[in-house]
Amino acid sequence: MKKPPSVHFDKLETRSPKQREAALLAALPKQIAHAKRLAPGFARILENVKAEKIKSRAALAALPVTRKSDLAELQAKQRPLGGLNATPVVKLAKLFMSPGPIYEPEGRAKDWWRTARALYAGGFRAGDLVANTFAYHFTPAGSMLESGALALGCTVVPAGTGHTEMQIAAIRDLKIDAYIGTPSFLKLILEKAGELRSDISSLKKAHVGAEYLPPALREAMLGSGIRVTQSYGSADLGSIAYESLAADGSVNPGMILDEGLLLEIVRPGTGDPLPTGEVGEVVITTFNKDYPLIRFGTGDLSAILPGASPCGRTNTRIRGWMGRADQSTKVRAMFVTPKQVNEVVRRHPEILKARLVVEGETGNDSMTLKCEAKARPAGLAEAIAASIRELTKLRGEVELVAPGSLPNDGKVIEDLRKYV
Repeated sequence: MKKPPSVHFDKLETRSPKQREAALLAALPKQIAHAKRLAPGFARILENVKAEKIKSRAALAALPVTRKSDLAELQAKQRPLGGLNATPVVKLAKLFMSPGPIYEPEGRAKDWWRTARALYAGGFRAGDLVANTFAYHFTPAGSMLESGALALGCTVVPAGTGHTEMQIAAIRDLKIDAYIGTPSFLKLILEKAGELRSDISSLKKAHVGAEYLPPALREAMLGSGIRVTQSYGSADLGSIAYESLAADGSVNPGMILDEGLLLEIVRPGTGDPLPTGEVGEVVITTFNKDYPLIRFGTGDLSAILPGASPCGRTNTRIRGWMGRADQSTKVRAMFVTPKQVNEVVRRHPEILKARLVVEGETGNDSMTLKCEAKARPAGLAEAIAASIRELTKLRGEVELVAPGSLPNDGKVIEDLRKYV
């Protein structure tokens, strides 16, 4: 009797969290040693780090964060990849170019971007005929998802972006049953097909990314017989986290972290890990041997969602992409950054959490640092205001608020000014 296909991609997905954590931490010192030995950029960044001692999350948290925002400068100094690649460029398969410009590599291994796991969780299987509408020109999205679909045994139509009527003709004529691309383009295809009275009812599943997926759109697609899942990834790291389907075609809560990554959620502007549930910047250590990014700050905000997914996958869940962590803003012609705000917090241990609120009109703006304080000794607000002025070169008001009263949204700086 033929064994039914598994709902899980492999056994790694259902390991106990303790097993997974032990495996990641056992691999961590080796990966850091590998990066130091073969990637000259990390040899500099981690110069004083003893790789064999980095075998706990606390030890990892003491290492510097290399942020995506650093890449343009690093790469300008050492073309093309800032020395962060451990595999020589001549042995890589592809180089991509994102705005900045920032260059990203692709290695030669099967499913190098690790997107097959995300597609499998969305119901993609061997034999599916897939229209991949992500761009294939310079940027890696098309290649990222194609490699995962091919690894699953799907047949890929490299449709790329645009040409809506050609996309519809291909789906109709070839009986394409799966879509990869942005949710907005899928909506456009379906609306145009309706106008043209083209039968694209063969389309049954979609995997989307790169932009916001409105819940109403997902529900409308499910009502049309198309199950939609999404994943979160980057051109530097590949797949980071993904959704999984429930038996009724709906989607389980949260996004499941990919198996090949070590995740930290840190306070924006710092490298300090936050407690479970707090919104902060996504920082990833990858075990990719070609491009071994150690404590790579994505610049994206998210939070860990407690508990395990109902689908049976046991890895950490996150709430998905929740905005950008780089909240730098200009106040009276001076840039104010999350790093400066966090330095104020460091100087005053009474502060549990802080949020800088910028208000007013351009040229007449003001800023107030709202501080959750566990104790309020005399002169605390004045001392904090003095630190603000010293660190930012600007005057700022201080408002002491009750613990737990500031929103849990990852914002360190909130700009309430209206720009006409």
